[in-house]
Amino acid sequence: MNFFSRYRPKILALLLLLAALLFYTVGLRVTASSSLFERAVISLTAPLQNLITSACQRTAELWTHYLWLVETASRNEQLQDENRDLRGQLAAVTEVSLENDRLRKLLNFKQEIKLRTLPARVIAEDATNWFQTVVIDKGAKHGLREGLPVVVAEGVVGRIIRVSVRESRVLLITDASSAVAAIIQHSRTRGICRGRGTNLSFEFVLRQQPIAVGDRIVTAGTGGVFPKGLPLGIASKVDVDEYGLFQQVEMVPLADFSRLEDVLVLLPEES
Repeated sequence: MNFFSRYRPKILALLLLLAALLFYTVGLRVTASSSLFERAVISLTAPLQNLITSACQRTAELWTHYLWLVETASRNEQLQDENRDLRGQLAAVTEVSLENDRLRKLLNFKQEIKLRTLPARVIAEDATNWFQTVVIDKGAKHGLREGLPVVVAEGVVGRIIRVSVRESRVLLITDASSAVAAIIQHSRTRGICRGRGTNLSFEFVLRQQPIAVGDRIVTAGTGGVFPKGLPLGIASKVDVDEYGLFQQVEMVPLADFSRLEDVLVLLPEES
């Protein structure tokens, strides 16, 4: 009662407005033409109705778009998670495939040379520029000793210079202190293959001996370290001095020393 007494004028005005609208609605069904009052009501209420309708439409559109954006964002996050998972799986599969290729090449190479071998994995590289060495995960416990040659499917890697119980250090043929007796495969011209940091050189080749760019150079089998016929490199540059006794031959090693991962250690024949 207190509420009715307090808001009586407003309540009566609302009731009169509702009654007028009711009569107006009933009148629309029974009269054929619009009266002055009806036209006035239409003129007064049309802007308000238009405003209400527009507000409702915008609210509905905003709500719909908000829900769509929320769903899209959630779906996008889900797809990104799935994409990361698939990328991880693809990287793992690719790594396994590449490892299988390397091991397959090593297996084929092992069957070709018909020597006793021990597979090993490169676990460390020399961090300085003074020496060209790597460390493999096999040592004296596995039957290794100093002087054994290390190869990959593409060619010679180097020889073991230090052995511990479970690891060994390998001196690469690209090291300046490395020297291997070598011959040109097709002409059988002899010389010495020396390391030059990243490349090799073929030295002590007499100037009258035939050699050309592209010739394949292999181990000569002398010196008691590397068996005969292992690939070393390809002649990349040949210079003959006018008065020199020997030719100057630069070589590109066949083994990729920047990507050494899996190697083979050539073991001595069993007595």
